[in-house]
Amino acid sequence: MFSTINTAATGLTAQRTRQDVIANNIANANTTRTTEGGPFRRSRVVFEPRVDQPYWKSQFLPKALDEGVGQGVRITSIEEDRDSEPRLVYDPTHPDAIQSGEREGYVEMPNVNVVDEMVDLISASRSYEANTRVIDGARTMFQRALEIGRG
Repeated sequence: MFSTINTAATGLTAQRTRQDVIANNIANANTTRTTEGGPFRRSRVVFEPRVDQPYWKSQFLPKALDEGVGQGVRITSIEEDRDSEPRLVYDPTHPDAIQSGEREGYVEMPNVNVVDEMVDLISASRSYEANTRVIDGARTMFQRALEIGRG
């Protein structure tokens, strides 16, 4: 029962972080100058399955009960997308426009596609909602079990 809630809670945390990163990407979709230099770079969250085992499980439950059961997810990193190139927009009046060379007059814009970010945001939101429903379902089952026990 509590492992179900714990697993869903890891999903809630992961999806909330994902939503925050996506919101940051959208907020910086037009940022052409950062402290590192150059345009803003899109970020993404990298997840991995959680495989650590609590002490009480390893000591008191048979190993057979743990096989094949997920233990949740953890965030391994938040990475910048360095693979895709910045978009080029022609605007010679922009303060960050390239001053010389073959790309003169162009501005390097962030590699953020707002439509893709919105699709990712909807996906993260749905995943968050699914995890809250798992927690609500587990809580309801626990309450019903207590009612049965009371007679």
